[in-house]
Amino acid sequence: MSSDLSKSEAGAPPEQPVAKSAVPAAAVDPRLLVREQGFKGYWTDFTRRMRGGELGSLPVILGLIVIAVVFQLQTSSFLSAGSLANIGVYTSGLGIMAVGIVFVLLLGEIDLSVGSVAGVGAAVWAVLSVTNGLNDWLSVLLAIGCGLLIGALHGFFFAKIGVPAFVVTLAGFLGWSGLQIWMMGKEGSINTPDDSVVAYLTGYYFEDKAAAYGLALIAVLAYAGSLLLDSKRRKAAGLPSRPLSEVGLRTAVVAVIAFVVAYVLNEPAGARGLPLALVLFLAVLVIADFVVRRTSYGRQIFAVGGNAEAARRAGINVDKVRITVFAISGMLAAFGGLFIASLSGGATKNLGAGNTLMNVIAAAVIGGTSLFGGRGKIWSALLGMLVIQSIQQGLNLLGMASEIQFMITGAVLLAAVVIDSVSRRTQKTAGRT
Repeated sequence: MSSDLSKSEAGAPPEQPVAKSAVPAAAVDPRLLVREQGFKGYWTDFTRRMRGGELGSLPVILGLIVIAVVFQLQTSSFLSAGSLANIGVYTSGLGIMAVGIVFVLLLGEIDLSVGSVAGVGAAVWAVLSVTNGLNDWLSVLLAIGCGLLIGALHGFFFAKIGVPAFVVTLAGFLGWSGLQIWMMGKEGSINTPDDSVVAYLTGYYFEDKAAAYGLALIAVLAYAGSLLLDSKRRKAAGLPSRPLSEVGLRTAVVAVIAFVVAYVLNEPAGARGLPLALVLFLAVLVIADFVVRRTSYGRQIFAVGGNAEAARRAGINVDKVRITVFAISGMLAAFGGLFIASLSGGATKNLGAGNTLMNVIAAAVIGGTSLFGGRGKIWSALLGMLVIQSIQQGLNLLGMASEIQFMITGAVLLAAVVIDSVSRRTQKTAGRT
């Protein structure tokens, strides 16, 4: 054989080109790269979102600014310490109930029983604590637990039996109202003792100025810490993260809002300090937001609300998610009922009736939670309740009749639903859903 035989001719395997990487590089969503372009990139992303119908909380924030400006021009007391404190206190009870509704709406369902469950929760506390002398704290826990069990029962009939949530909770609205009236007895009301836990829910204020400023500082530090932690985790995962300049700007905006509110609650003449009700409402918001955004359970809620069948095939226990979500709604409804009892001076057979259900659902929708499921934020409960209560507070200061308040609130609710529907249609047109 010839000495210049090639290796392949000699039977050796031909040389193969060496691959640069045995594993293909993970694809990165180009939209995430905007974080590396600074504020110019965020502006580009913002305009893209607006064109695509991803409005987020922008409409309700703009609405709050307009409401504040209009009423402040009409009456200089709208942004006073007393007015803001009233908004915070009256927002708390219904706002806590609205958080539960947000959970249900994320599933694409509805809970019509929250008003009646609130009434039952207040009645359970009043009968146990005031009438029968049971420990006040234990009575409060039993009342909240009763709401949790009622919500779980609704979820069971919906998830396991297959009864539509609308029908189940409508039946609950009627049935629990009857139970509430029966529990309240012939007199129909039980007054709240001045030294009871429930009375303190909306009647107690932290008069020490350090309380309001301290809470503002804690909120700002916690917010900045969460942003920095999120950036650290994204960098560790090899994903684009927020630049420090953006973290600083976001923190500065939150700090200005928090400390201005603290100043108004503390400094002007007649200010009573930080309301306990507002602190408890914010605590519920923070805990619920953490559950929804930072836990696997929260991601399961979004998955079930987006497409229940796809979630089931992905291994998610859809029935469990549905039952627990309605249990959360019932628990928060009962808790909110205690705040209503505190404001009204006692538990009554009519507590939770009237426009309670309308305001709670309206708050969640106005705040930006979609009626169609799978999209929304816990903080929408706060934003929506601020809109509703700000309108009511402003109209009360102007001496407007309640029917005017109903008409304006209804118009705002309709506008929120229209914006949501148009937003979803725009996103479909843009190919984002």
